This record gives sequence, structure tokens and C-alpha cells, in this order.
Amino acid sequence: MTDQVAVRRALLSVSDKTGLADFGRALAAAGVELISTGGTAKALRDAGLTVADVADVTGFPEMMDGRVKTLHPAVHGGLLGVRGHPEHEAAMREHGIAPIDLVVVNLYPFAQTVARGAERDEIIENIDIGGPSMVRSAAKNHASVAIVTDPADYTEIAREIAEGGTTSGTRKRLAAKAYAATAAYDAAIASWFAFADQGQMFPDMLPITMTRSETELRYGENPHQKAALYVPMGPHANGVAQAEQVQGKALSYNNLNDAEGALELISEFRGDRPTVAIIKHANPCGVSGGVDVEAAYRAALACDPVSAFGGIIASNRPLGEADARAITEIFTEVVIAPDADEAARAVFAAKKNLRLLLTGDLPDPARGGLTMKAMTGGYLLQTRDNGRIEAALKIVTKRQPTDTEHADMSFAWRVAKHVKSNAIVYARDGGTAGIGAGQMSRLDSARIAAWKARDAAETAGWPEPRTVGSAVASDAFFPFADGLIAAADAGATAIIQPGGSIRDDDVVAAADERDLAMAFTGMRHFRH
Repeated sequence: MTDQVAVRRALLSVSDKTGLADFGRALAAAGVELISTGGTAKALRDAGLTVADVADVTGFPEMMDGRVKTLHPAVHGGLLGVRGHPEHEAAMREHGIAPIDLVVVNLYPFAQTVARGAERDEIIENIDIGGPSMVRSAAKNHASVAIVTDPADYTEIAREIAEGGTTSGTRKRLAAKAYAATAAYDAAIASWFAFADQGQMFPDMLPITMTRSETELRYGENPHQKAALYVPMGPHANGVAQAEQVQGKALSYNNLNDAEGALELISEFRGDRPTVAIIKHANPCGVSGGVDVEAAYRAALACDPVSAFGGIIASNRPLGEADARAITEIFTEVVIAPDADEAARAVFAAKKNLRLLLTGDLPDPARGGLTMKAMTGGYLLQTRDNGRIEAALKIVTKRQPTDTEHADMSFAWRVAKHVKSNAIVYARDGGTAGIGAGQMSRLDSARIAAWKARDAAETAGWPEPRTVGSAVASDAFFPFADGLIAAADAGATAIIQPGGSIRDDDVVAAADERDLAMAFTGMRHFRH
């Protein structure tokens, strides 16, 4: 492969004209002949540059509203002809085809057109045909042709051309980047056709394109693992990946994973009173509402102050100075909130390793979309768990819940959705009293949550654990009455669970024997 290739002729056709005029001037200063189309040619001429129209090269005018202009042997022969190949060069001479050494193309703004809600006809018109064809032709012949699809590469290419020509390493890098660009472009089109235009939930082929967010992460879940963060191209909800990091060390794989769990959970309370969630290893260890963020944080912390050390704090409200001072009383890895005022930022700044993430808004917990999980030899896709209890609860016990119990049942249920299965959540007075997560037995989860509540009461000097008088949420049905009995033994007075066990009658009877109120939701919230 030839190393350095002098650039004598360049074809430019871009939708994004950022930096175009300066790049054109650099090419002209190096003696490069410029060929262009439509608006790109006009922009170069407006910059005072001499430009040949593609129509002069092909002998055909642009036609069909610009749909046909570069799809011609005079263009693609100049891109694909192998330099030094006798037959290729003979064909080029015979048909008057001159080589093109540089192609500068970026594509019609298809994704942007979709994102702004354009009508279908306009979306179709923004499917680029000639652009991807030129990109692929130039990239295939990267032994001799440089293809530039990103204005960020203009400076480096201009420098190489001024120094005598593009290098093979640069051309190979640009070719790889070009094919990634056309693959992503076609994937965006295929996704729009499948999901938006045809309404398919699980198409036969699933095109997914993502871009890496800045540099690789320091390591993955463990130090011997490699990791990187990618964000989807095209329309998507904003989350942790888009949050502004105000301060602190770079986020690790585990930080990102835990922060995502925290943001998803706190978003359940987006329109509620001030609420704070504390997350550790992707599980909540305390969630509470309060009259303000500081009060909510202290109540959430009291649920499990031991586990909260080194955790992730998420708030559904902007943070002030008092909130920041309370949060920084113990070691915290990440704080995530819609915003923080200057006084709060100054308090956080004293903890140089603490990461402060500001989202600007919280995601809509009812949004749709798909989630993906890798498995050996494949991927599992499913719709997001955005299920919420809309209708009145089905009360299956003799005793009806009080208004207070009903409110605590609802709170516990929303939290349980974000606890790893088997999940048991005790809640009282709008805050968690104990959380049992990730156990193989639902009974063990009920016991662990109660045990943690007893420890919390002893630490705080309370006369009894807050599970006394609490409501309990179970993410799935009780297969036996033992888990419910354990909750009742811990002092719970109300239960909310999906129902659906073959032993539901036994569980209801056990609740009635203990004068508990119990509701069936008919909806399960497994989280693995």
C-alpha cells in the first residue's frame, strides 16, 4: 500500500458545513482542485474559492430534486480506480475519468429530521443515497483515496496535504470511521422504518448504533476487566450518561451502574415531595420523603446507616447548602440531582473525590423503550418495566387498609420495583423501614429487612424498629404464608403484593388471622 498520496483533486459534498470554508481555503492553498455540488459549491464560492461543479465532471445536470447528481462513472470511476493497476488506468484514460484523491462528505441529517418530528415525506427525502455511495467507494479504495466524514478531521488532513500528502495510517483510520458512519446512518434508517414507521417492537433484524463516550473507563466491574461507556445514536432519553459532572474523579463502571439505578428509582418520585434515595451495589438501602431534601436524606440514611457508607445519593429536587452539608457528613461516592446551587457546590467541592452529577431533569418513569441484557451467544430484549398501579387496589383481606397504610403500601411498592429479587420492602410514614434484597428465598428477604430495621433502631436509640406499624411490599407473590408471617412478626400491619400463587388462600387466611390488611396488584416487578 502506498504510504503518502499527494492530493490533486478533491470532491466535497457536505450537509454539515462547519469549518468548510477554512478547509476549502487550506486545500486551495495546497493547489488542490475543488469539485462540489449544490449548497456546498455555493458555500465554497461564497468563501472566494474556485469550484468545479460535479455536473461539469459527469456531463449530466443535477436532476430529480438533487436525487441524482454524483451517481456516475466519472465520479465513482475516479474514486474506485486502483492506482497503478494497468487495466483500471487504461479504462480511466479511455473514458476520460480523472482520479479523485480526497472525498469530503457528511450525510443528510436523517436522525435530526426524525428527532424534530418531521412528516414522513420529509424524512424520506433526508435519506441520503449519493453520499453513502461516495463514502463507501472512497473508503474501499483507501489505498489511494482519503475519505473525510467528520469536520473534526479537517485540521489533520489539511496538515498532511500541506506536508506532501495523506498517509496510509490516516487513510485506513478514516476508512474505518467512514464505514462506521454509513453503518450507523443505515441503522438509524432501518430503526425508523421498523419501530416508528412499521410499528414493530421486535424486528427480524435489530440495528443498534452507539458512540463511545469519551475515553475508556479505568476498568470494569473488577480491576482485571476492561470497560467503556457507549451512548445510543438518535433519539433517546437522557440519563446518567448525559448528566453534567460538576466535580470529582472520573466515574467508574460501578459508579455508572449504581448511579443509573439511583436515577431510575428517584425518577419514580419525580412529581412527589422532596425525596432521597441511597443506593449501594445497585440496590436501595434507604428511600424517604420529607419536608425538604435534608429531612428526606436523614430519614433515608436512618433506614440503614451502615450500608449507606460509600453509597450513591439521588434527590428528586435541586440541592441547597444544608442538603450538601448533611450528605457530606459521611463518605459518599456519587450525588445525583436535577441541580445544585452555588452554596451546595462549594460544600461538595471540599470533598474532591465526590462526584456530583446534575441531570437538569429526571427521566419519565412511564417512558417506553427496550432494555437489553447480554447473554452467551445472544442478547435478551424486553420492554421497560414502566408498569404502575393505575386502578384501585384489590383488597383481599377482611380488614381494609387505613389511609396511612394505603400511602405506605404505595410508597413501598414503588421502591420494591427497584430492589433486586426477591425483594421485600417495609415502609412507614413515607420512608423505608427495612429492605431485603437479592435473596433466593422471599422468607429470607423478609427476615433480613426486619433484622436491618432492628439494627437501625438500636443505632438511632429508637424504642422499637420502624417496621412496627409498617406496610410491606413484595415484588412477587408469597409462595407460602411464611414470608407474610415473618413480616407480621416484625410489626407490619399491611401487605401489598401481586398475588397469583396457588396458595393465595393460605396467605390471605394468615393475614386475616393477624388482622392485616392486604392488597393484590396483579402486577409483578421482578428485577434481576
